[in-house]
Amino acid sequence: MKDARQTAFEILLKVYSDAAYSNLALDAALEAGTLDSRDAALVSALVYGTLERLITIDYNLLLYIKNPAKKIESEILTVLRLGACQILFMDKIPKSAAVNESVKLIKQTKCYYASGLVNAVLHKIADEGIIYPNQKADYNYYLSVKYSCPQWLVSLWKESYGLENATGIMEDSLTMSKTFLRVNTTKTTAEELKIMLEAEGIIAKFSDEIKNALELEKTGPIEKSKAFKDGLFHVQDLASQICCESMCVNPGDTVFDLCSAPGGKAFTLAEIMNGKGRVMAFDIYESRLELIQKGALRLNLSNICCSKSDAREYNEELGLADKVLCDVPCSGLGIIRRKPEIRYKAREDIDKLPDLQYFILCNASKYVKAGGLLFYSTCTLNPKENENVCDLFLENHADFKAKCVYPDLNNLYQNTEYLTLMPHINNSDGFFIASFCRTE
Repeated sequence: MKDARQTAFEILLKVYSDAAYSNLALDAALEAGTLDSRDAALVSALVYGTLERLITIDYNLLLYIKNPAKKIESEILTVLRLGACQILFMDKIPKSAAVNESVKLIKQTKCYYASGLVNAVLHKIADEGIIYPNQKADYNYYLSVKYSCPQWLVSLWKESYGLENATGIMEDSLTMSKTFLRVNTTKTTAEELKIMLEAEGIIAKFSDEIKNALELEKTGPIEKSKAFKDGLFHVQDLASQICCESMCVNPGDTVFDLCSAPGGKAFTLAEIMNGKGRVMAFDIYESRLELIQKGALRLNLSNICCSKSDAREYNEELGLADKVLCDVPCSGLGIIRRKPEIRYKAREDIDKLPDLQYFILCNASKYVKAGGLLFYSTCTLNPKENENVCDLFLENHADFKAKCVYPDLNNLYQNTEYLTLMPHINNSDGFFIASFCRTE
């Protein structure tokens, strides 16, 4: 039977070699059910910890290895990274155990001959401790290594939001993500749900930022709870809930959610509308539409209608809506703490996104009634994907005007007519919201 470290090793190899998503690879491994709860927690900590601190780890490893990382065989490098992660960032694991288990692990691979190298390098890291580059020589490089962010991303956030906010974003990216629930107000209240969850050993508190949201303090397998099975809530980050509240939907409205899957925003909008009116949830893939349908059924939200549609293509037969939401595909730089490997995306791939995002926004505008509202959102912190796309849209669509329709929140980072949610300020994912009113 595989132990925790071997399982983590195999997951990381998939992430590095096959570009697998860490959360999906981790979920698949844990769902196999071969690990007890303690080992499952260790696997999660090893996988996410290694990915979160990858640049910091590699910097420290390469102080004692002559070859660049790209020339080291992937099995050897993965074992070294796992070992260094335990030594430098996991205080509860004795350094000697981290070294010995790493040597044991490399002996189980085709690179067994590298056991001496693994032993020597990890012993050196254990002796010297964590080392950072000289911040006076190159401050951006120092920040890059300290917070394990590529230098281009450090520069982007500094230039876009200032050093203080950039540092706050990077610090937050190394923290554990919080879990928020959206109360299904068609079935219960936040007060009632809180009591029911506590009866099942799940401790939650009311959100300070927004109504009908609960922040979990002590979790557990919430999907197995009676409250979940009874459709009393769905899991949704605070930022997405704020986005839905900002849309000011009303019972009886027709609302289009153009990039809906897995359906969280459609669920919240349907609940705000008290099950009245119509929420049209669209996605390009049938399998993802099934996720929305399954969720709507569990929550008993009969005013959600699912339909296959490509947000890039206008379909006149769909008609017009009072409110249209396009939560477009993006780089995801606002959810790095949930998916740490996002920070290592190639910049050239991210730079291709604004063209697609603008195209979807323009297409979405065709579905808005006169006097209706159009909403654009992303879960990224990148002005090229956010403000720049919206500015270009307004330049080329004289029949739309920017309209601030945001809930009353404290401590908003807002330097334009658009809204940017900062994780270190707003207790949420990094997120961007813009709204436009169709004037004619």
